[in-house]
Amino acid sequence: MARSRSQSAPRMTRDATRLVALAQALNRSGSRVEDVFWENQLGEAIPKLLKAGQDAPLEAALDHLAQSDIGAYEVLIEQAETLSESMKIEKNGVRYDVLLIVAPIVAWTRYAIPTGPVSASAQQALLAQLHGHVLASQARTALMPMLVSVDQMPRTFGETWQWLHRLGSQALGAETTKPVLNTEAETANMLADTRYIIGAVAVPENAPIFRWQEQMSDAEASRDACQQQWATQAQPTLAALLPGCGFEALLPDAYYVSNREADRRVRPLSLRAAISWLEGAVSLEASQLRAVVAGCGESRIDEYRIGFTARSSNDVYYGCVWPLYGREEELPSDEGQADVVDDITALLKEYGVTEVRRIPGVLPAEYCEDCGAPYFPNPLGELVHAELPEDAEAAPAKFH
Repeated sequence: MARSRSQSAPRMTRDATRLVALAQALNRSGSRVEDVFWENQLGEAIPKLLKAGQDAPLEAALDHLAQSDIGAYEVLIEQAETLSESMKIEKNGVRYDVLLIVAPIVAWTRYAIPTGPVSASAQQALLAQLHGHVLASQARTALMPMLVSVDQMPRTFGETWQWLHRLGSQALGAETTKPVLNTEAETANMLADTRYIIGAVAVPENAPIFRWQEQMSDAEASRDACQQQWATQAQPTLAALLPGCGFEALLPDAYYVSNREADRRVRPLSLRAAISWLEGAVSLEASQLRAVVAGCGESRIDEYRIGFTARSSNDVYYGCVWPLYGREEELPSDEGQADVVDDITALLKEYGVTEVRRIPGVLPAEYCEDCGAPYFPNPLGELVHAELPEDAEAAPAKFH
């Protein structure tokens, strides 16, 4: 899940200036001993801001470094992620390491992908599978009683910290208020999307959190083996939470790394689900569809948008967004990112769409002012609102 970037540069306060200086110092450190010194300084400064709900200095520091010192930017965002997804809590004289985790489920369907409450019995079943196949023996866990979409997730590091603190306290037996879902934006009605089971895990300080840490020599406890066992054993419970959906259960892991992995895994499924749905909605076989691929962003390509039309028409019926993450964003727009377009084209052809048109250059990432939907490219190189023909099947509906 990509971090939201400010549209205007926040003001550099004293706190922001200090964060910039600390990140630059850590980035230029020449030894592990010095690293620890600067990490401790950031480990005091960042949580203090997050606990107070003051994200502005951190965002200002990140935006400043993104423009002036990319190395220090990467250092600071890594520290911000680490310190908002993990903490230490003391209870009855014992210190615990607490980690916010997510178990992503990448789902696809012709219907609407559900969100909503998870029953007490389903929570117990999921906890049993987590403790049986993923978590270490001393782990104590609390789950959020909701199946959550990305639109309901925290928007800031401070909100993420609040989720961690509340769920972590619950894992250690405290009675606290439940984390607050983001309700400002409606959940997007996508043909392929990710749903998340969210929890916090507490273990005695420096103890292993995951099974693969605890049983390193056991092949049955490797990351891959844990993922396979979790996916198999949790399948009946997840299927009941996602009626009418195909899905893939990814490995439960730390909050940010799991979000990014889910973002990557949903991209090809979005293409496959779109083509499958369009075949029924507009009564065209995949070979009768055309895909138009355009890179969108400001000064560089941040994402690709794929518009689907009939081969005989320039009207865009539906579209998919293919965001870039990590090293993909660092590739030169002309040469390196051609590999990304080649990957998209290969997938489209694998799914039956043989005509794929690439729009050169970088187009602005425009959205509809009325509904907020992204615009998608047509064969003429214009970004337009995707609209089905009047006689087409309606948009994805809830499964009954």
